[in-house]
Amino acid sequence: MQGPQVHWLQDGKRLHLNHGPIDLIVEAFGEAAECRAAYDQAIERFQTILIELVEELPELRLPAFFLAPRTFAGPTARRMEAAVMPLAECFITPMAAVAGSVADEMLSALLAGRKLDRAYVNNGGDSALHIGKGQSMNLAIAGTGNGMADRLTIRSADGVRGVATSGWRGRSFSLGIADAVTVLARTGAEADAAATLIANAVDLPGNPAIKRIAAQELAPDSDLGARLVTQAVGMLARDDVERALDNGLAVAEDFRRRGLIAASALFLGGEARISGSMALAAPNKNPGKEVAHA
Repeated sequence: MQGPQVHWLQDGKRLHLNHGPIDLIVEAFGEAAECRAAYDQAIERFQTILIELVEELPELRLPAFFLAPRTFAGPTARRMEAAVMPLAECFITPMAAVAGSVADEMLSALLAGRKLDRAYVNNGGDSALHIGKGQSMNLAIAGTGNGMADRLTIRSADGVRGVATSGWRGRSFSLGIADAVTVLARTGAEADAAATLIANAVDLPGNPAIKRIAAQELAPDSDLGARLVTQAVGMLARDDVERALDNGLAVAEDFRRRGLIAASALFLGGEARISGSMALAAPNKNPGKEVAHA
């Protein structure tokens, strides 16, 4: 595996950082000198972030235990554990929050001592956001349809600083059948962990139209072990689609009532469910430039 790779995208405004499974797009907004310094800080932090995670990977692949947090050496690993602990009444490992935690850690490095108006770190669709006072940021939302907006504006006062998407079609394994579940939360790590569990809950156990295989058969070192992950979803009756979405919505509503997420949008088979009062379903009247993706 090559070491950390750093280059600018063609627009000259967005920084691309890649190392193994970590693939980041970073963009900062503000005075030019502050942005340059912020990018330099992010590049420096990126040199060791994957190495730190690999050193603690065996423990990070083990389930979290409710009210029994573990102590990890690396700051990204600590973010992962903190994000999954409130959800650990069911099976979850810190790996459920790895993408969002990396985004959070890199955003922290980007911002340290800097004065930026806005910034984001997008890690394969799971993003950490910095939105200064009076500022806002546009997000592109995956899986939209049936009247749903494909853009969402997050304002500073909303308190949302993380967005993540999970589903069986994504780059990570899923126990459920959601096409996509997008979650807004206080941090990228919290959004990532919650999206994983909500997407798992969008499910129809035993339905013959769903093809599943043990995670360890696809990836022997998967933290999911022998648990069955979704590989294909055939034609589903509308009643089944609605039942699966309602299963996921029940989990999303529980998380929202507990203050673990701000809002979520669940998508399956052309249908959708919304949890939360934020305008995820608002018409896209002012699309503007999208600066982050979910």
